Amino acid sequence: MGQTAVLPPRRKDTYVLELHVWYRKFIKECPSGLITLHEFRRHFCDGTVGPKSSEYAEQIFRTLDDNRDGTVDYHEYVTAVSLLIQGTPEEKLKWSFKLYDKDKDGAISRLEMLEIMQAIYKMGLAASLTEVDPQTAEECTNRIFISLDKDRDAVISQQEFIEGALGDQWIRAMLECDPSTVDVPISP
Repeated sequence: MGQTAVLPPRRKDTYVLELHVWYRKFIKECPSGLITLHEFRRHFCDGTVGPKSSEYAEQIFRTLDDNRDGTVDYHEYVTAVSLLIQGTPEEKLKWSFKLYDKDKDGAISRLEMLEIMQAIYKMGLAASLTEVDPQTAEECTNRIFISLDKDRDAVISQQEFIEGALGDQWIRAMLECDPSTVDVPISP
């Protein structure tokens, strides 16, 4: 979930410096070079959006854990953050699709979408990361499904997800992950 604001172009030297800062923070908080789900929850929930974000943090962790070994290493972490900061809208939406596809079957069911939306709404991200939207998680899920499930098979494919989000500004704002919308404190 995030805003669709376009980040300003980054100079290569600035980006390299940011990578170095991320690496130092990652190693400081995870000296083993690996982060477990428990550690991720602690850092994500306490450092960003508060304790009500536990369910969402778990899904983000599972999306970051590309090789599904139960830990996130620096490579997995920086690859995702880099993609979300500098990636194209399509790349960001592909990553977001993986976040919503909880069972990793290549499609998003209404229940999967609803569970993620409820977790996001529960922790208050919907109000803090996007324009205030009076819709409930259920209404938001229904609106997304009506717009994106073009073949009406009760699931959203990755193609439907990306094409639909790119074609609808509101949906894109709801679905595209944008780390610039979350203030992650960086230790010096």
